[in-house]
Parts: sequence; structure tokens; C-alpha cells
Amino acid sequence: MQHIFREYDIRGIYQDDLNQPVVQTIGRLLGERIARVGRQVAVGYDARVHSPTIANWLISGLNSAGLQVECMGLVPTPCNYYAGFCDDGADATIMVTGSHNPPEYNGLKITVDKMPFFGKDIASLGEEVMCSLDTLPENFTCKHINTLDDYIGFLVKHFAHLKGMKTPLVIDSGNGAAGPSVEAICKALDLNATLLHVKPDGTFPNHHPDPSELENLRDVQAVLKEGGAELGFAFDGDGDRLAVLTKKYNFKGDQLALMYAKALKNPKVLGEVKCSQVMYDEIAKIGEVYMYKTGHSNIKVKMKELGIHIAAEVSGHLFFADRYFGYDDAIYAMLRTLELVYNGMDLDAELERLPQTYATEELKIPISEEEKFKIIEKLRIFLQNPPANFPKIQNIITVDGVRVEFENGWGLIRASNTTPVLVARFEATDEDSKRNYQKAMEAALKSCQES
Repeated sequence: MQHIFREYDIRGIYQDDLNQPVVQTIGRLLGERIARVGRQVAVGYDARVHSPTIANWLISGLNSAGLQVECMGLVPTPCNYYAGFCDDGADATIMVTGSHNPPEYNGLKITVDKMPFFGKDIASLGEEVMCSLDTLPENFTCKHINTLDDYIGFLVKHFAHLKGMKTPLVIDSGNGAAGPSVEAICKALDLNATLLHVKPDGTFPNHHPDPSELENLRDVQAVLKEGGAELGFAFDGDGDRLAVLTKKYNFKGDQLALMYAKALKNPKVLGEVKCSQVMYDEIAKIGEVYMYKTGHSNIKVKMKELGIHIAAEVSGHLFFADRYFGYDDAIYAMLRTLELVYNGMDLDAELERLPQTYATEELKIPISEEEKFKIIEKLRIFLQNPPANFPKIQNIITVDGVRVEFENGWGLIRASNTTPVLVARFEATDEDSKRNYQKAMEAALKSCQES
């Protein structure tokens, strides 16, 4: 069972991993940790069919720890985070969500005292849970709160200048938790938006809610192609990841971060190891830019440490401390994107001004949970003394996996913290270099796997 206690959150399959004794025990032991900083905990859940059941089990455990439980019902993850930052905010927030994973998955995203609960804290909790499994009396006592209206009101107020914006939009909520919030905001701001798959439905009848996969963007692309919109957005299942599309381009998170940064004076930006070198080079011309580990929890902690304004993951997690609270909120990011357009930015033109590079998508290489980090360490050692025919290495960055900088580009191989895969990405100034770097890195990985 220890595998469900992952780097950033708790995640597993309903009933197989997340059953009543497990979730109740998590609630009780997590509740005891929360009680060290306060008594008030806000719980929300996404649209998955089993999320309300898991939330009730969790509430039973939290009650057994003597906490004051507030339940906000079905909300997007950013609204759950908001409950810890708003006036009279909760001491801790817990979101029951499977995010973009298949429908049988679910999990918990946890914030305590406005900071992520992750890494060693989750691992320690997992060890204690496995030694203390118990079925507790059901106690669903909680105070029902309407944080969602407060969250929507906050966003509408802060983007009131966009009211009546004429740009035709298409927005796909993927039958996830973001739908009702997006619909209410579009109505309040009188946006010219075609809304797709608004109603939350945990069976995801139209497509899987993962906007990083091209096949899940077909409906948005169809509306753009037919001339029904000029700008498109798509959300993941819990509303913390965003895809932005025009008729010509599908914008990655690092490209968007660069555009947000251009609207700031002396921006401080944080990227992850998968971000394009173009983002780092271009932001360095107008501000400060830093590279760090992948993962929303890692990024939030580093943002606070460095005083970062904006952070981004290629996958579409976008974080704003500038004018906001420093967590990943795809609905807020959509409004910041609209603000760029409202203020006259041509997204396509901005992208086309950037130095041209050739990059792969995220490549996923299946590997066992037990082996993935060991292989990365072998690769790191291998690259310290590579064979003579290996492309000339200029620098190796090991903050998260192995990112190798070559003369005309870079290659990355890292272990996923959430799934049994290695993640690779390659970028170069020309197609041949990209292909050569990829071939060399993949051969090195194969050699490490066989040794």
C-alpha cells in the first residue's frame, strides 16, 4: 500500500487502494498532524463518482482526530486551495481528486498552514497508516460552506476590466470540476464564450480530462477550425491544469509563462526541468529565471523561498504569486491569458518571434517503481564519463533527473514521481541535433538498464 503515498499527493485506485479503512485511517492520522497548527480543515471533492464516498470516509477520520471539518462539496482544486488563503481561511485544506488520471483513480491533495503537505511528510504518514489500519465509526458531521461562490466572486472582481470582452472563445471543461465555475465567471463577465462539456460527470462521457494529450483537444480544435472562436481553453479533471489554443498553435506552459512575464516589470520566474531553454534565455533578458524540480508541491515551496512571481510546468500547471496566492489555478490562468489579449498581445505573433527550436513532446518510458530512481542514478554516473562518440556535453543539471546541455540543445531523462515511467524530452536548434541527442541519451539509458 505504500505506493499510494507519492511525492506530491496520495493517489490510488478506488477500493483496491483507497478503501474505507485506509481513507479513515489517513483522515485520523493526518488530522492529528493538522491539529498541531490549528483545528479547522476544509474538504472538497471533484466530479468522480466515488469522490463523495471518499470524502465522507475522510471526514470520519478527521472527526476522530477532533478537528472542525468544513465541507465545500464539489469544487475545482484551486477553490479548495483558496479556502486556506481567503479571509478567515482554514488551517488546512484537503481535496479529494483523481486529477487527470483514469476514472478508477482518486486521491488527496493536502495543504497545511498554506503550504503543501508532501515528500517526507506524506511518506511518514504512509508508514504510520500501514501500521495503524482501522475501521472507525462513521461520523460525517461537518459544516457545509459555500466557498465556491466566494472564489468565483473573487475572480470576477479582480478581472472586472474584462467584462464584455468581444474575443470569441471556446472553453472545454471536460465534464470535470471546473465547469460550473467557468460557466458562472463567463456569465458574470459577459464573455463571448462557447462552453463545452460543462456538467461535471465522473464517467467523462466525451473525452478523458487530460489537456496535455492532443486527442482530448479535438472538440476545441473543431470549434476553432470552423471559425466559431479565435481562442480556446481546456481544463483537466480538477481545474489546476490548462491548455491554451489558437487556430495555429497549442501553447505549452513554458511558452505561456514567457508571455505572462513580458507583462511584468522585472519578473522573477520559476520553471521546471522540462521547460524549453528558449523560456529561460528569453526571460533572463527581462528579469530573473530559475530552474527547479517538476511537481506542484516542489514548485510552490520554491516560489515562496525565492519570491517568485510566476511559475510553470510544461504540462499546463501555471502558478501566480503576482496578484494571487502562489498556487496552480487553471481558471485564474485562463483569465490572465485573456488579460494579455485584452491588453493587445497577439499570442501567435509573440510565439513566432521566439528563436525556433525543435522539441519532442514528453516521452514516457515504462519502468517499475522499484527501478526508476536507481536507473537515473546509473545514468548520472554513466554521463560523467561517456563514450568517445557521445555528443559533447557542456553541462549536466541533476536537480530532477538528468538534464544534459549540449552545444545545440539539451536532453532530459527523469523519473516520474507519480507513475511507473521515466519521462524524457529533447530540444535543439535543428532537427538533426535533436535526433542525435535523443538517440545518444536513449542508448545511454538502455546501456544502464542492461548493466
